[in-house]
Amino acid sequence: MKDIYILSIETSCDETSIAIVKNGNEVVALTILTQMDTHANFGGVVPEIASRMHTENITMVLEETLQKAKMKVSDCDAIAVTATPGLLGSLLVGVEFAKVLSYVYNLPLIKVNHLIGHIYANKIGDHLEFPNLSLIISGGHTELIKMTGDYEFEMLGETQDDAIGEAFDKVARVIGLKYPGGPNIEKLAKEGHNAYNLPKIANDDTYNFSYSGLKSSVINLVNKEKSKGNEINTADIACSFQTAAVEELTRKLELALKKTKIKNVIIAGGVSANKYLRGQIEEVCEKYNATLSLPEFIYCTDNAAMIGAAAYPLFLKGEFADLDLNATSTSRIC
Repeated sequence: MKDIYILSIETSCDETSIAIVKNGNEVVALTILTQMDTHANFGGVVPEIASRMHTENITMVLEETLQKAKMKVSDCDAIAVTATPGLLGSLLVGVEFAKVLSYVYNLPLIKVNHLIGHIYANKIGDHLEFPNLSLIISGGHTELIKMTGDYEFEMLGETQDDAIGEAFDKVARVIGLKYPGGPNIEKLAKEGHNAYNLPKIANDDTYNFSYSGLKSSVINLVNKEKSKGNEINTADIACSFQTAAVEELTRKLELALKKTKIKNVIIAGGVSANKYLRGQIEEVCEKYNATLSLPEFIYCTDNAAMIGAAAYPLFLKGEFADLDLNATSTSRIC
């Protein structure tokens, strides 16, 4: 079979990214233009600014990607784009741009779910083993999914309130750290100790998660100490919070490994870049003799390469979108 080249576009939040992916697992070229520094001034992503910056930058990102690949759009076999979930304005920029390319170059259009893209980031330079337990951990999502094959998903559990990445960002803000909160908490936590006894949330026999209570506990702790005039050890708070947040994940993953007997684990999403989290999950997988798949760090956060990887099985099945494709801000994998 001939090699298949998919030009993929990702604009779901604050990264403008375009890639060309060969056969679903080889990245020919990838460009990621982040808006992080701009949004850091506001303590988080401002949707209106994000969509405007995507509009200003997307043509430049395409040109840079084509130059890296030494290819033209017409050399590709399909156009893939993140259409859901994400910030609606940001998604619309990518979707409309993809539709124009699809129409002008007469190439099939592939609609990709952003969360599925995070899972398929693990396929880049490798392959996926089935069945597996896929743990999606990001700023907007915390989900545990069972995969029995390509695009065969069963939801086992999900957050009942805040996502883990959202909790990291909010706790970071409370203790005076800049956006994005996750990397800054991870860095500060190395200087601290697990000195605060934070609650274990959703400590039950389900696969569901909860981070609202943990986040509120940290906020209440900080406010209580401030009201007493006590000095706050932010490094200890960062370490205690990170420890409790990751324990929530490892506890539910261990439960799933024990009950399902599945021996393959996939970690996906921006929070998977956290090295402490990686180490703790590796220990759980070793305990149950399970194989752990982790994406390379460049493919943990939002990027178009993962969208090209996720689009490849859809290309093989001929599941193409029409030019009336629209973006939607919320969706589920299954």
